[in-house]
Amino acid sequence: MKIGINMLLWTGHVTEEHIPILQALKDTGFDGVEVPVFDVGDPAHYRWLGGVLDDIGLQRTVVAIIPDAAHSPISPDAADRARAMDHLRRVIDCSAALGGTVLAGPWFQALGVFTGERPSETELEHCAEIHRKIVPEAYAAGITAALEPLNRFEAHLLNTCEQAIAYAARVAEPGFGILYDTFHANIEERDPIAALHALHASGALTHVHISENDRGTPGRGHAKIRETIAALKALGYDDWLTIEAFGRGVPELAAATRVWRDFFADPREVYTEGHGLIRECWDQAQ
Repeated sequence: MKIGINMLLWTGHVTEEHIPILQALKDTGFDGVEVPVFDVGDPAHYRWLGGVLDDIGLQRTVVAIIPDAAHSPISPDAADRARAMDHLRRVIDCSAALGGTVLAGPWFQALGVFTGERPSETELEHCAEIHRKIVPEAYAAGITAALEPLNRFEAHLLNTCEQAIAYAARVAEPGFGILYDTFHANIEERDPIAALHALHASGALTHVHISENDRGTPGRGHAKIRETIAALKALGYDDWLTIEAFGRGVPELAAATRVWRDFFADPREVYTEGHGLIRECWDQAQ
Protein backbone atom coordinates (compact mmCIF):
# COMPACT_ATOMS: atom_id res chain seq x y z
CA MET A 1 0.00 0.00 0.00
CA LYS A 2 1.16 3.51 -0.86
CA ILE A 3 -0.08 6.73 0.72
CA GLY A 4 -0.49 9.78 -1.47
CA ILE A 5 -2.10 13.21 -1.35
CA ASN A 6 -3.70 15.31 -4.05
CA MET A 7 -1.94 18.65 -4.56
CA LEU A 8 -5.29 20.33 -5.23
CA LEU A 9 -5.29 21.01 -1.50
CA TRP A 10 -2.87 23.81 -2.40
CA THR A 11 -2.96 24.50 -6.13
CA GLY A 12 -4.12 23.54 -9.59
CA HIS A 13 -0.60 24.02 -10.98
CA VAL A 14 2.44 22.83 -9.01
CA THR A 15 5.44 25.14 -9.39
CA GLU A 16 8.74 25.95 -7.71
CA GLU A 17 6.95 27.74 -4.87
CA HIS A 18 5.44 24.41 -3.78
CA ILE A 19 8.76 22.62 -3.31
CA PRO A 20 8.76 23.25 0.48
CA ILE A 21 5.30 21.64 0.66
CA LEU A 22 6.51 18.65 -1.34
CA GLN A 23 9.45 18.24 1.02
CA ALA A 24 7.14 18.50 4.05
CA LEU A 25 4.96 15.74 2.59
CA LYS A 26 7.98 13.51 2.11
CA ASP A 27 9.11 14.23 5.67
CA THR A 28 5.64 13.28 6.94
CA GLY A 29 5.97 9.88 5.30
CA PHE A 30 3.99 10.18 2.07
CA ASP A 31 5.03 7.87 -0.75
CA GLY A 32 3.82 10.18 -3.47
CA VAL A 33 1.63 13.04 -4.62
CA GLU A 34 -1.24 13.36 -7.08
CA VAL A 35 -0.41 16.19 -9.46
CA PRO A 36 -3.18 18.13 -11.23
CA VAL A 37 -2.57 18.31 -14.96
CA PHE A 38 -5.04 21.06 -15.74
CA ASP A 39 -2.56 23.34 -17.55
CA VAL A 40 -1.68 21.09 -20.47
CA GLY A 41 0.33 23.59 -22.48
CA ASP A 42 3.93 22.46 -21.98
CA PRO A 43 5.18 18.95 -21.17
CA ALA A 44 8.58 20.52 -20.36
CA HIS A 45 7.14 21.93 -17.13
CA TYR A 46 6.00 18.47 -16.03
CA ARG A 47 9.35 16.99 -17.02
CA TRP A 48 11.02 19.55 -14.73
CA LEU A 49 8.55 18.75 -11.93
CA GLY A 50 9.21 15.04 -12.37
CA GLY A 51 12.89 15.72 -11.76
CA VAL A 52 12.08 17.68 -8.61
CA LEU A 53 9.94 14.84 -7.31
CA ASP A 54 12.68 12.33 -8.12
CA ASP A 55 15.13 14.38 -6.09
CA ILE A 56 12.73 14.58 -3.13
CA GLY A 57 11.82 10.90 -3.42
CA LEU A 58 8.10 11.15 -4.19
CA GLN A 59 6.24 9.00 -6.68
CA ARG A 60 3.35 10.55 -8.56
CA THR A 61 -0.09 9.97 -9.95
CA VAL A 62 -2.06 12.50 -11.98
CA VAL A 63 -5.53 13.99 -11.80
CA ALA A 64 -7.19 15.53 -14.84
CA ILE A 65 -10.58 16.94 -15.79
CA ILE A 66 -12.54 18.00 -18.84
CA PRO A 67 -12.12 21.79 -18.84
CA ASP A 68 -15.46 22.83 -20.36
CA ALA A 69 -18.37 21.76 -22.54
CA ALA A 70 -16.43 22.65 -25.70
CA HIS A 71 -14.03 19.77 -24.89
CA SER A 72 -16.64 17.25 -23.79
CA PRO A 73 -16.45 13.56 -24.76
CA ILE A 74 -20.25 13.29 -24.34
CA SER A 75 -21.15 16.29 -26.50
CA PRO A 76 -23.51 15.72 -29.45
CA ASP A 77 -21.15 17.97 -31.44
CA ALA A 78 -18.38 16.03 -33.18
CA ALA A 79 -16.10 19.09 -33.04
CA ASP A 80 -16.39 19.17 -29.23
CA ARG A 81 -15.54 15.48 -29.07
CA ALA A 82 -12.52 16.01 -31.31
CA ARG A 83 -11.33 18.74 -28.95
CA ALA A 84 -11.83 16.30 -26.05
CA MET A 85 -9.53 13.84 -27.81
CA ASP A 86 -6.90 16.53 -28.35
CA HIS A 87 -7.16 17.65 -24.71
CA LEU A 88 -6.74 14.13 -23.34
CA ARG A 89 -3.78 13.47 -25.62
CA ARG A 90 -2.08 16.58 -24.22
CA VAL A 91 -2.87 15.36 -20.70
CA ILE A 92 -1.19 12.05 -21.50
CA ASP A 93 1.86 13.81 -22.93
CA CYS A 94 2.23 15.92 -19.77
CA SER A 95 1.57 12.93 -17.49
CA ALA A 96 4.20 10.85 -19.25
CA ALA A 97 6.71 13.71 -18.99
CA LEU A 98 5.98 13.90 -15.26
CA GLY A 99 6.47 10.17 -14.79
CA GLY A 100 2.89 9.67 -13.63
CA THR A 101 1.67 6.10 -13.33
CA VAL A 102 -2.07 6.64 -12.82
CA LEU A 103 -4.42 9.03 -14.62
CA ALA A 104 -7.23 9.71 -12.14
CA GLY A 105 -10.22 12.02 -12.24
CA PRO A 106 -13.57 12.59 -13.94
CA TRP A 107 -12.30 13.03 -17.49
CA PHE A 108 -15.66 12.04 -18.98
CA GLN A 109 -17.58 15.34 -18.87
CA ALA A 110 -17.20 18.92 -17.70
CA LEU A 111 -18.01 19.51 -14.03
CA GLY A 112 -21.45 20.93 -13.34
CA VAL A 113 -22.75 20.69 -16.92
CA PHE A 114 -26.06 18.84 -17.06
CA THR A 115 -28.70 17.94 -19.62
CA GLY A 116 -31.48 17.63 -17.06
CA GLU A 117 -31.90 13.99 -18.04
CA ARG A 118 -30.34 10.68 -17.09
CA PRO A 119 -27.25 9.64 -19.07
CA SER A 120 -28.26 8.53 -22.53
CA GLU A 121 -26.97 5.59 -24.54
CA THR A 122 -25.64 8.09 -27.08
CA GLU A 123 -23.67 9.98 -24.42
CA LEU A 124 -22.23 6.77 -23.01
CA GLU A 125 -21.18 5.51 -26.43
CA HIS A 126 -19.72 8.86 -27.51
CA CYS A 127 -17.63 8.88 -24.34
CA ALA A 128 -16.57 5.25 -24.73
CA GLU A 129 -15.47 5.91 -28.32
CA ILE A 130 -13.08 8.60 -27.06
CA HIS A 131 -11.81 6.45 -24.18
CA ARG A 132 -11.23 3.41 -26.41
CA LYS A 133 -8.81 5.53 -28.44
CA ILE A 134 -7.17 7.39 -25.54
CA VAL A 135 -6.68 4.58 -23.03
CA PRO A 136 -4.34 2.48 -25.23
CA GLU A 137 -2.17 5.58 -25.73
CA ALA A 138 -1.97 6.12 -21.98
CA TYR A 139 -1.29 2.42 -21.37
CA ALA A 140 1.53 2.44 -23.91
CA ALA A 141 3.04 5.34 -21.93
CA GLY A 142 2.92 3.28 -18.71
CA ILE A 143 -0.15 5.06 -17.34
CA THR A 144 -3.13 3.22 -15.85
CA ALA A 145 -6.51 4.90 -16.27
CA ALA A 146 -8.62 5.45 -13.14
CA LEU A 147 -11.88 7.12 -14.14
CA GLU A 148 -13.69 8.70 -11.20
CA PRO A 149 -17.50 8.55 -10.84
CA LEU A 150 -18.81 11.76 -9.28
CA ASN A 151 -21.86 12.53 -7.20
CA ARG A 152 -25.02 13.64 -9.00
CA PHE A 153 -24.48 17.31 -8.04
CA GLU A 154 -21.26 17.50 -10.06
CA ALA A 155 -21.95 15.22 -13.05
CA HIS A 156 -24.67 13.04 -14.50
CA LEU A 157 -22.92 10.44 -16.67
CA LEU A 158 -21.34 8.26 -13.96
CA ASN A 159 -22.42 8.50 -10.32
CA THR A 160 -22.31 5.01 -8.81
CA CYS A 161 -19.97 2.03 -8.76
CA GLU A 162 -22.64 -0.01 -10.54
CA GLN A 163 -22.68 2.47 -13.43
CA ALA A 164 -18.89 2.62 -13.47
CA ILE A 165 -18.54 -1.18 -13.59
CA ALA A 166 -20.86 -1.28 -16.59
CA TYR A 167 -18.95 1.54 -18.25
CA ALA A 168 -15.60 -0.21 -17.73
CA ALA A 169 -17.07 -3.29 -19.42
CA ARG A 170 -18.24 -1.09 -22.28
CA VAL A 171 -14.78 0.42 -22.83
CA ALA A 172 -13.08 -2.96 -22.33
CA GLU A 173 -9.50 -1.78 -22.85
CA PRO A 174 -6.41 -3.04 -20.98
CA GLY A 175 -5.27 -0.48 -18.45
CA PHE A 176 -8.74 1.05 -18.02
CA GLY A 177 -10.19 1.04 -14.52
CA ILE A 178 -12.28 2.90 -12.01
CA LEU A 179 -11.42 5.09 -9.03
CA TYR A 180 -13.29 4.61 -5.74
CA ASP A 181 -13.73 7.83 -3.75
CA THR A 182 -15.07 7.73 -0.19
CA PHE A 183 -16.65 11.21 -0.53
CA HIS A 184 -18.70 10.38 -3.62
CA ALA A 185 -19.57 6.91 -2.32
CA ASN A 186 -20.85 8.52 0.89
CA ILE A 187 -23.40 10.43 -1.20
CA GLU A 188 -24.33 7.98 -3.93
CA GLU A 189 -24.03 4.45 -2.56
CA ARG A 190 -26.67 2.94 -0.28
CA ASP A 191 -23.93 0.68 1.07
CA PRO A 192 -20.48 2.13 0.24
CA ILE A 193 -18.57 -0.94 1.40
CA ALA A 194 -20.75 -3.34 -0.58
CA ALA A 195 -20.23 -1.11 -3.62
CA LEU A 196 -16.47 -1.26 -3.05
CA HIS A 197 -16.61 -5.06 -2.89
CA ALA A 198 -18.54 -5.15 -6.16
CA LEU A 199 -16.06 -2.83 -7.85
CA HIS A 200 -13.14 -4.96 -6.69
CA ALA A 201 -14.87 -8.17 -7.75
CA SER A 202 -15.42 -6.74 -11.24
CA GLY A 203 -11.67 -6.31 -11.66
CA ALA A 204 -12.10 -2.60 -12.44
CA LEU A 205 -10.76 -1.06 -9.20
CA THR A 206 -7.47 0.72 -9.93
CA HIS A 207 -7.19 3.66 -7.52
CA VAL A 208 -8.69 4.97 -4.25
CA HIS A 209 -9.31 8.48 -2.95
CA ILE A 210 -9.61 8.92 0.80
CA SER A 211 -11.89 11.93 1.18
CA GLU A 212 -14.02 13.00 4.12
CA ASN A 213 -17.74 13.70 3.80
CA ASP A 214 -17.10 17.48 3.95
CA ARG A 215 -13.88 17.21 1.87
CA GLY A 216 -11.92 18.29 4.95
CA THR A 217 -9.58 16.44 7.30
CA PRO A 218 -9.85 12.64 7.01
CA GLY A 219 -11.19 11.13 10.22
CA ARG A 220 -13.07 14.21 11.39
CA GLY A 221 -16.31 13.38 9.60
CA HIS A 222 -18.57 10.41 9.02
CA ALA A 223 -17.41 8.98 5.66
CA LYS A 224 -16.61 5.27 5.97
CA ILE A 225 -12.86 5.74 5.74
CA ARG A 226 -11.86 3.23 8.41
CA GLU A 227 -14.23 0.62 7.02
CA THR A 228 -13.00 1.28 3.47
CA ILE A 229 -9.35 0.80 4.39
CA ALA A 230 -10.11 -2.37 6.35
CA ALA A 231 -12.10 -3.77 3.43
CA LEU A 232 -9.35 -2.92 0.95
CA LYS A 233 -6.70 -4.67 3.01
CA ALA A 234 -8.92 -7.74 3.41
CA LEU A 235 -9.49 -7.79 -0.36
CA GLY A 236 -5.77 -7.72 -1.05
CA TYR A 237 -5.66 -4.22 -2.51
CA ASP A 238 -2.08 -2.99 -2.43
CA ASP A 239 -2.05 0.24 -4.44
CA TRP A 240 -2.61 3.93 -3.74
CA LEU A 241 -4.66 5.40 -0.91
CA THR A 242 -4.60 9.06 -1.89
CA ILE A 243 -5.99 11.81 0.31
CA GLU A 244 -8.20 14.27 -1.54
CA ALA A 245 -9.23 17.36 0.40
CA PHE A 246 -10.24 20.74 -0.96
CA GLY A 247 -9.78 24.23 0.39
CA ARG A 248 -10.50 27.54 -1.28
CA GLY A 249 -7.01 28.02 -2.71
CA VAL A 250 -8.13 27.06 -6.23
CA PRO A 251 -11.15 29.34 -6.82
CA GLU A 252 -12.37 27.62 -9.99
CA LEU A 253 -12.28 24.20 -8.36
CA ALA A 254 -13.85 25.53 -5.15
CA ALA A 255 -16.74 26.88 -7.19
CA ALA A 256 -17.15 23.68 -9.21
CA THR A 257 -17.12 21.50 -6.09
CA ARG A 258 -19.24 23.90 -4.01
CA VAL A 259 -16.59 24.63 -1.39
CA TRP A 260 -18.04 27.77 0.18
CA ARG A 261 -16.39 27.61 3.62
CA ASP A 262 -13.16 26.50 5.23
CA PHE A 263 -13.11 22.87 6.40
CA PHE A 264 -9.81 23.02 8.30
CA ALA A 265 -7.64 25.59 10.00
CA ASP A 266 -4.46 24.71 8.12
CA PRO A 267 -3.52 22.21 5.39
CA ARG A 268 -0.98 20.69 7.80
CA GLU A 269 -3.93 19.35 9.78
CA VAL A 270 -5.19 17.55 6.68
CA TYR A 271 -1.95 15.90 5.67
CA THR A 272 -0.58 15.04 9.10
CA GLU A 273 -3.84 13.69 10.55
CA GLY A 274 -4.78 12.11 7.22
CA HIS A 275 -1.50 10.27 6.86
CA GLY A 276 -1.69 9.09 10.47
CA LEU A 277 -5.25 7.86 10.04
CA ILE A 278 -4.48 5.83 6.92
CA ARG A 279 -1.38 4.30 8.49
CA GLU A 280 -3.25 3.43 11.70
CA CYS A 281 -6.26 1.94 9.89
CA TRP A 282 -4.08 -0.15 7.58
CA ASP A 283 -1.91 -1.45 10.39
CA GLN A 284 -4.93 -2.36 12.54
CA ALA A 285 -6.85 -4.08 9.72
CA GLN A 286 -6.72 -7.87 9.46
